[in-house]
Amino acid sequence: MKIIVGLSGGVDSSVAAYLLKQQGYDVEAMYMQNWHDITGTLHGECEWEEEKVVAEMVAQKIGIPFHFVDLSNEYRTQVVDYMFSEYAAGRTPNPDVLCNSKIKFHSFLQKVEELGGDVVATGHYCQKDSINIGGQEIYRILSGEDQNKDQSYFLCQLSQEQLAKAIFPIGHLTKPQVREIARQANLPSAEKKDSQGICFVGKVDLPVFLQQKLKPKDGDVVEIFSKDYKSIRERTEARFSNSLNQICAPTVFMPKDGKVIGKHIGVQYYTIGQRHGLNIGGHQESIFIIGTDIHSNTIYVGEGKEFPGLFRNGLKINKDEIHWIRPDIQMTVGEDRSSMVRIRYRQPLQKATLKMREDGMYITFDNPQRGITPGQFAVWYTSEGEMTGSGPISE
Repeated sequence: MKIIVGLSGGVDSSVAAYLLKQQGYDVEAMYMQNWHDITGTLHGECEWEEEKVVAEMVAQKIGIPFHFVDLSNEYRTQVVDYMFSEYAAGRTPNPDVLCNSKIKFHSFLQKVEELGGDVVATGHYCQKDSINIGGQEIYRILSGEDQNKDQSYFLCQLSQEQLAKAIFPIGHLTKPQVREIARQANLPSAEKKDSQGICFVGKVDLPVFLQQKLKPKDGDVVEIFSKDYKSIRERTEARFSNSLNQICAPTVFMPKDGKVIGKHIGVQYYTIGQRHGLNIGGHQESIFIIGTDIHSNTIYVGEGKEFPGLFRNGLKINKDEIHWIRPDIQMTVGEDRSSMVRIRYRQPLQKATLKMREDGMYITFDNPQRGITPGQFAVWYTSEGEMTGSGPISE
């Protein structure tokens, strides 16, 4: 079996390649370039070139062949264009999730197969195994051993076909253990800092990055006061006769609500729960974004990290956007199922109930959740740590 490692130049993928080589596998490395444009990035122009050099040095140190592939066109159409369209619609996307399902385990996998590779290995902190059901092998994604680095969330859109071709060699290790292995093996990436920001783009000034396609447009920042929020929420819930809609619907604000306290440069540059970037003073506590209206270009804020508008009891995923990693255990309409759910990377798993209905999945939480954000992915797990499905939050 030939394994092609997606070698990024970072310590995680380096150790993944090293371990596979030590275990006697036929291993090769491939570095993928996915981005050229530096508009809005906060690093140097040649960052990807530097990473490629480190990746080549790692491959040479391990003693494995090194390949290079440019997937920037695929990345732009499958990931970056998706980002722009989501922000333009007033949602907050997660490009790293799409990068894995559309690029690493699709476009990159196709290049791997062209090289005669059988599977792709990556440096993700997650684990994979398989079980046999009725003579069919079913693959499972499990949380990484290092709960501080568990990256299973980012793989929440993978399919059984993709998992069949995937290996995660460091999922059973902690980050300190990975660092120590790299040091002991004298790998050139042993002390390299972890990458930050958008997958393959890096850390960005988001408004500047988005202004490539989404033009600034001044709008009002409206403050909602605690004494008024309860009645606004009750008015929102009164629009629905269905209790699930009442629980899961986001609060709807109207032009008469609140007080204009400032201006912003465009709803598309902001997200629910955000504290920085508004530059509005005069408050005892920080103000947080509790809602946005893309149509009126209005941002709604509340004062204090415990402002009630920051918290919700549920969310909804549209019917055609529900993804089951385990199709063999997908829910039927009318079924309810206890589960563990997270709505952002590194959030501790939360107790919740999945409720499958005709128009989609409703997720209700045992405890109110802070900053439920349309566009982000809600991901559900079993109590044993197996990730079984996901979907983008619709509202």
